[in-house]
Amino acid sequence: MTKADIVENVSRTCGFAKKESYDLVESVFSIVKATLETGQEVKISGFGKFEVKQKNARRGRNPQTGESIILDPRRVLTFKPSNLLRAAINGDTEQEPA
Repeated sequence: MTKADIVENVSRTCGFAKKESYDLVESVFSIVKATLETGQEVKISGFGKFEVKQKNARRGRNPQTGESIILDPRRVLTFKPSNLLRAAINGDTEQEPA
């Protein structure tokens, strides 16, 4: 699913014009992006949690030469689905909200 598909679904489901739907989707994504850039987590009830984690520097290897190199520390984005989303994906209809 692309951003255009999401805009289309919002427009159809909520009865908004496409321009309004586009602005809404862009606003939500901008808020999520800005929040993650500051290092905060984004928790969406019934969906999951986006979190930025710090990875330390580590030893790696150049696969072409076999030379040992040090990889720089970096921040990575992780996503942990909620139990409700996990159950829906796996077709578990007996899962009750906690």
